[in-house]
Amino acid sequence: MAGAVALTGVAALVVAAVPAGAVPAGPPVGPGEVVPGERTATPALVEGIREKADGTGSAADAARGHLAAGEGRYHIGDPQRDLRPVGTAGTGGREIVRLQQKHRGVDVLGGQYVVRMERKGGDRVVTGTSGKYFTGLTAGVEPGVDEALAVERAVDATTDRLLGKRLPRADAQPLTGKDRGLVVIPRGAGVLTRHVTVRGTHPVTGEPVLHEVYVDAQAGYPVLQYSGIKTFRTAAAGGAARRAAEEPGVKGSGVKKSGAKESGVKGSGVKYDGKTVELPVAYEESRTAYVLRDHTRMAGSSKNTLSTWDARGKDVSDVSGTWPYDIQEFGSPTPAFGPEATEAGAVDAHWAAGQVYDYYRQRHGRDSLDGRGMAVNSLVGVTQFGQPYINAFWDGTKMVYGAGDAEYRTLSAGLDVVGHEMTHGVVEHSANLVYAGQSGALNEAIADYFGNAVETDTYGIPTDSPDSGLLGESLCRNKPPRACATRDLNDGRTTSKSFLGVSFATDNGGVHLNSTIFSGALWDLREDLGNTLADRIVYKALTEYLTPLDGFTEGRAAVLAAARALNATGPQLRAAERAFSAHGIVPGWELATGVDSDQLLGRLNTDGVKTGAGGGWWAASKSNDDGTEPYSVWAGRADGTGAQKLMSPNDGRFHVHPATDGKTVVWLSYNRRSVDILARPIAGGPVKKLWSGRRGAVDLRVEGDVVVFESHPRPGRQLVRYLRLSDPTVVDVHDEHGLRTGYPSISHGRIAYGTIRGTGSARTYGVEVYDVQTGKRTEMGQLGTPAGIGQTAINGTHVYWLAPTDAESGFTALRRADLDGTRVTDLSPGGGPEALRGSDLVATDEAATVTAWTPATDFRNETLSKLWQFPADGKQRDRVSCNRGEQTWAAAPGGRQVVWLDGTTGYTDLVTRTRPAGRCD
Repeated sequence: MAGAVALTGVAALVVAAVPAGAVPAGPPVGPGEVVPGERTATPALVEGIREKADGTGSAADAARGHLAAGEGRYHIGDPQRDLRPVGTAGTGGREIVRLQQKHRGVDVLGGQYVVRMERKGGDRVVTGTSGKYFTGLTAGVEPGVDEALAVERAVDATTDRLLGKRLPRADAQPLTGKDRGLVVIPRGAGVLTRHVTVRGTHPVTGEPVLHEVYVDAQAGYPVLQYSGIKTFRTAAAGGAARRAAEEPGVKGSGVKKSGAKESGVKGSGVKYDGKTVELPVAYEESRTAYVLRDHTRMAGSSKNTLSTWDARGKDVSDVSGTWPYDIQEFGSPTPAFGPEATEAGAVDAHWAAGQVYDYYRQRHGRDSLDGRGMAVNSLVGVTQFGQPYINAFWDGTKMVYGAGDAEYRTLSAGLDVVGHEMTHGVVEHSANLVYAGQSGALNEAIADYFGNAVETDTYGIPTDSPDSGLLGESLCRNKPPRACATRDLNDGRTTSKSFLGVSFATDNGGVHLNSTIFSGALWDLREDLGNTLADRIVYKALTEYLTPLDGFTEGRAAVLAAARALNATGPQLRAAERAFSAHGIVPGWELATGVDSDQLLGRLNTDGVKTGAGGGWWAASKSNDDGTEPYSVWAGRADGTGAQKLMSPNDGRFHVHPATDGKTVVWLSYNRRSVDILARPIAGGPVKKLWSGRRGAVDLRVEGDVVVFESHPRPGRQLVRYLRLSDPTVVDVHDEHGLRTGYPSISHGRIAYGTIRGTGSARTYGVEVYDVQTGKRTEMGQLGTPAGIGQTAINGTHVYWLAPTDAESGFTALRRADLDGTRVTDLSPGGGPEALRGSDLVATDEAATVTAWTPATDFRNETLSKLWQFPADGKQRDRVSCNRGEQTWAAAPGGRQVVWLDGTTGYTDLVTRTRPAGRCD
């Protein structure tokens, strides 16, 4: 399943083939226009129709009846069986019905179809439909993998992704997983998966973790994973947290409150900007205090409240994924809330939540975030490890705002931030855009648009003001707005010049990195069409047209369709088209990105899978576009000549993480019982099983007859082991009790690896070399006291390794020693302006290549994972490639040539350069 890099995000990964004999939907019967779906017979959009529907039953039944009657247009065989109602929304006689696709009773990821109707009296008329219904699904739905194995592999995969090559904190607690049931990923005939939600605390940073992992239900391989955390700022800018479980008493009716006067009381408070504002509050008799609880806004509907809670002293991990029942609504002895409430961000959060509620109610007729009057709860003052948490997030039931510090105010001080987070709730209860890749960037873009719309309208900021597009500009205590802002909707970014292709491990596939491309187009639309019309168009597109897997191109189509439905004039429609075109959002925009590398294997459609190289050959995993072949291992010559060779069988297993020395390819094979190490000669011959384990292995290397790997027999245990192709008896490189060994490399019959002795704060780190022929171990010298250990690399004369310089920053030195452990030196410093955050390392006799990113307070192209090469003499360093996207999993076929996985085009491509590009301006 699916590409690691985010061209259309998850949408690029989940495409279904049209079944044999089917053709894309043609013109409908009667008037109207049809936009065919991609690789499905069901149209992506039908508009301009007025067709009668059953007016006597429910809206959902009428919608499904319309689809059944139009089988020749929609190609949905049995809508009553295969479409489950998700919800019906709309006002003024309009009915928007969302229907979730099911395949043989199992939900289809992103398979959602929308039917738009008008109702007057007892009559209904269908005015249009849109969405994704995948007609090519034929997969079985009986799982071969049980819940326990799926959870174990999901937790292992999440842990591996979070760690990278880093060591966990000494006090890190294991992550936990919960099986959510079966889900079909709509790729090819369909991939049956077990959906597992993994929660806990990041083993390195301590930030909250919530990952959605989809494990192939036949082979047990995690085919898709992404973070479910929705924050205002990227993780690089200060932490993250997101989606909570549905806690009793939290969802819908809100948290139970007692002893309060239900009638509203007018209170007041001073916002961070010094302005005194009116605050709806309530008197809590049991506390003899006034609390930040607004009974007034939903008094005429659900009777729910807008409440602001005092979470000072709570760690962010305590409030993500659960409700901390020992917190109380922020209180005051009088209705006038004082400086304590101001500094905690409680005044701003409570006031701003009311402004955002009013915007959606008055401008769009929406009652709260779910449209049905759900409670609005804001928690303020959370910290992280006792330190300020400079971020904010929506977790599925509430908003959470971190405490400020000497540089930043709490994020609730930004009305645009509050609007952004609450809009995530609106998105979740409408289009529910998957928070990864392009659909995730679309999610962020819409949250930015409406958050900024609320702020500019409330404060009377003209849309054409140069600063109108700034988000988070009011959060700094000392910086001017433009220097403080987190994002700018007027930054002019386009798909052709600014789109950053990254893996789901980086910013969830670029959800923040690429959001202003789309939100910038929306903001231009607001400038051209005016606040009222533009907001109505974008809101209508969100709530009536968009579905979970839509990306930029579908987003454009939804906005234009919504504009037509609102009777926008010709000039207005052309202005909308210009806004998207100016930002490069046009059909086929992906083809405009340029690279300075040569492609060896395009569109791998794999996620988080390593590459291998050696002896002038490369090896990589690939899945074909229609999904009929799970991950398979291919090999080819690094100079691009000759035919590529399929090394693994197409047998339903997932064949991943290959390594090669130019003569043999070894790889891991996932199945429902075990993870196996397999090998096959490039010249041909049978596939040989060398090793098998329940939890698998990492960092495979092969040289001649020797295969090296790192095994994890249980969580927290690392062992570097080797075996021979001629004798698959496993040998540990070290037998010292309690010693952990990891990050292996091999060259000239010697294995280099890192060592970890002791536990907790008493851990010590080192690097050793093991001679396979003689069994001799040689310890490398060190510079000072290492703060950790990273990947090793070895050639015929030197040992290289990444040496973390402290436990927090991620800075690493590139360290080199002679094979006897002497003449230790740093080729790249562990601190200062030239320092890198190295994550991976490979070497040949001519050069060492580091995969690294540079430190920054936010993600941008210059801070993404890039490749840096150091010649053997260490006298200079060069960028391997100036490509704009993320560069990962570098491997070295020989000399100074490097192959790697590149995300610049928006797909995962295996590319190469034979020499470094040098400096990149």
